[in-house]
Amino acid sequence: MSTQPEHPALLIPGPIEFDDEVLQAMSHYSQSHVSPPFVATFGETLTMLRKLFQTTRPDSQPFIISGSGTLGWDMVAANLAERGEDVLVLHTGYFADSFADCFETYGVNATQLKAPIGDRPQLDEVEQALRSKDYKILTVTHVDTSTGVLSEVKALSELVHKVSPETLVVVDGVCSVGSEEICFDDWGLDVVITASQKGLGCPAGLSILMASGRAIETFKARRTPPSSYFASFKNWLPIMRNYEAKKPSYFATPSPQLIHALHTSLTQILSSPLSSRFAVHRSTSQEVKKAVTDLGLTQLATKPENQANGMTAIYLPDGIKPTDILPKLLERGVVFAGGLHREIAGKYIRFGHMGVSVTDPKRDDIDRALEALRSGLADIGYAKK
Repeated sequence: MSTQPEHPALLIPGPIEFDDEVLQAMSHYSQSHVSPPFVATFGETLTMLRKLFQTTRPDSQPFIISGSGTLGWDMVAANLAERGEDVLVLHTGYFADSFADCFETYGVNATQLKAPIGDRPQLDEVEQALRSKDYKILTVTHVDTSTGVLSEVKALSELVHKVSPETLVVVDGVCSVGSEEICFDDWGLDVVITASQKGLGCPAGLSILMASGRAIETFKARRTPPSSYFASFKNWLPIMRNYEAKKPSYFATPSPQLIHALHTSLTQILSSPLSSRFAVHRSTSQEVKKAVTDLGLTQLATKPENQANGMTAIYLPDGIKPTDILPKLLERGVVFAGGLHREIAGKYIRFGHMGVSVTDPKRDDIDRALEALRSGLADIGYAKK
């Protein structure tokens, strides 16, 4: 039985529901950020990220910095690309537009390779783009929160290494880490960025990044200084290495309470095989998507291979808007998100199914959500044709 006050189940694609122990860790007493006990906790948390991302290479480096997932974009743009260089941004929704805008802010030329809404750029299109120009970086949004589209990161990385081996492979994993498999070493990835509040089941406020040795060497070989102060690898790399070695260090003050919460969450996640965690997310996703189909509804991502396992973006029936159904869901104790993609925001809703709502067998969040969707639509007057 949860000790949390009764509240609607938060089933959006982040933030998500929290485990009681994670919230209790947030109430940790005040602690110096350079005290031996906290330094030990921070160091263990960094090491656990290596296990989560499945990297054993000593030259890779995890980062945990106070900020939102958006800070990860700045860290990539400020440290790994230089003014006037070219990057290729694969577009599967809203967040590719934003990542491209971040690059442009730093004077980097961002070319977007776009797919129709609900789809992803095909490998032959990516290959053609890579052969047309020398790109410093290729970015891919593993799961775009605005569309629920899942990208084929492994195949993309293999393609980049074959066609344009000097190009860094950067993955925006904000909506995938913790619910989708990521094999950092085996897939030859250079950077994965994420945040604490989605699949990791921790309160918002931590920007998390894993960098390969190749990415770090690219940073060291810059011709110009990093174009950000707070996001600079120059400032953060020694801090992260020291913390992981259990040595106190300082550049900017971290949040001890958030680090304790992430430590607790990662401890829970890694207490069972990652393969089991990903399998339960896949099976829950299939259950949700079957229920959506049984209701006569369709997803933005119509192809099964394009469908994320931690969320589902659902087109509403003609004549029904998010503002019609979301209040009905809330009345039934469930919170979904409205549409985010600029072109179709008023036509769909988003259902997040990740973290403890999926992995804790004592919770009935998913069943309640599906029943709320059925009865809520019926209450509006919708009937399957």
